[in-house]
Amino acid sequence: MARRFDRIRTARLVMRRWRDADRDAYAAMNADPLVMRYFPATLDRAASDASLDRIEDLFDTQGFGLWALEVADTAEFIGFTGLNRMPEGVPGAGDMEVGWRLAHRAWHRGYATEAATAAVEVGFNGAGLDQIWSMTAAANQPSQAVMRRLGMGLYAHFDHPKLAVGHALRPHVAYRLRPPRASQKNDGGP
Repeated sequence: MARRFDRIRTARLVMRRWRDADRDAYAAMNADPLVMRYFPATLDRAASDASLDRIEDLFDTQGFGLWALEVADTAEFIGFTGLNRMPEGVPGAGDMEVGWRLAHRAWHRGYATEAATAAVEVGFNGAGLDQIWSMTAAANQPSQAVMRRLGMGLYAHFDHPKLAVGHALRPHVAYRLRPPRASQKNDGGP
């Protein structure tokens, strides 16, 4: 069994395992067109619940995953951040990706960067990963800004294989981060 990371605390946030009480807020976030503007569609309640079941299963098999994210001082649920496998057909397929999704009321406060930094720390220093990826639609400049703040380097532009030719979100970018070494610049490249 892999080492377990059920709860992580940062300066302002708690990253934790999911609770049944999170389902309503998670579904509301996934149904928000503003939050989901860089995804092909919003999720209805059934799809949101199925997604959450898959997320929680990862903790049992690998010891970490996409943590529920809450503000430490208030215990307010604001989204998720964590590590998940990159899908087939994209750069980094099968390796771990750092990802996040936050309710729009939590944007522009540095929460995504703070939580993603903690997730990267678990990936490199807890799980022993040798690289971490992230990807998004090429139009998603806010997420790319978070990737750059994490020290990730642009690795590739590609067309997402699950989106139809001509779909506005098909152009994607992949960023990569390797563990820092004292004498090596972390440029994301090969």
